Amino acid sequence: MAAPDRTPDQPGPVADAPPDNWVDRFAPEFARPYLRLSRADRPIGTWLLLIPCLWGLALAAAGTGWRPWDLWIAGGCVIGAALMRGAGCTWNDITDREFDAAVARTRSRPLPSGQVTVRQAWVWMAAQMLVAALILFTYNRTTVLLGILSLGLVAIYPFAKRFTWWPQVFLGLAFNWGALLAYAAHAGRPGLAALLLYLAGIAWTLFYDTIYAHQDREDDVLIGVKSTARLFGAATGRWLAIFLVLSVLLMAAAVLVALLPGAGPLRVAIAMAAPWAFGWHLLWQLRKVDVDDPESCLRIFRSNRDAGLIAALFLAAAASA
Repeated sequence: MAAPDRTPDQPGPVADAPPDNWVDRFAPEFARPYLRLSRADRPIGTWLLLIPCLWGLALAAAGTGWRPWDLWIAGGCVIGAALMRGAGCTWNDITDREFDAAVARTRSRPLPSGQVTVRQAWVWMAAQMLVAALILFTYNRTTVLLGILSLGLVAIYPFAKRFTWWPQVFLGLAFNWGALLAYAAHAGRPGLAALLLYLAGIAWTLFYDTIYAHQDREDDVLIGVKSTARLFGAATGRWLAIFLVLSVLLMAAAVLVALLPGAGPLRVAIAMAAPWAFGWHLLWQLRKVDVDDPESCLRIFRSNRDAGLIAALFLAAAASA
């Protein structure tokens, strides 16, 4: 089942977008299909790509203090996360257009619904990547190299669900790369602390994206798509608890490696509040989620923006202490 190679006269909103999203309310009609293709109407993914960048920058700054250039690093991460999330989603929809056409939640996306053609999607993806590259090349050489290397992870991810029960691992590898990149943009290179923070983000992605994948569990069975939601089944709660603990412990280890023995006790205490508060939010999610209720899964998945920002704020406060 191929996606139509035409653009309808009246493109409609995507089924799982918030009803009050800015794209459907305010964007010019000609731009809406492209913004939907980039998931601009569903910004949670941009947040989840940006937050590890903020973690990496703040943790690096907690070790040395803030520098004037960090303002541009943060701003570039904000713009770059939006662009690369848009490009990645466009690539994902190009490769998954036949799957998306067979799933109720995704058949209204721009490609399977015919709002844009495949050729238009390729051009839109290239344009977003070009602007993101212009931002990346303002950073140091190590950061540029890390940014280029991330493209391989982005390219592989859409195919992961075809060959492994753990596609969420590949999503985690791609989505949390910004922790390494932003840390290196400040510190000149990623070190052990950045690697531990990256691993914490991967465990976090396994937590939240397993919840997200439970929305499509029945459709995934019918079309043969693999996921940790299908793999874990009734044992999902136990696996989520494991990912929660791993994420918190790895983030705490990253803080200690970055700050000990040089930082003062106040800075260490504030930074250690990041994994502590982050873990409590994940525990709240674990207690509230009903993986058999798609609305509950989507609501709890979206709450991970707040969980990630809580950790980022404590790390930023530590850098300012």
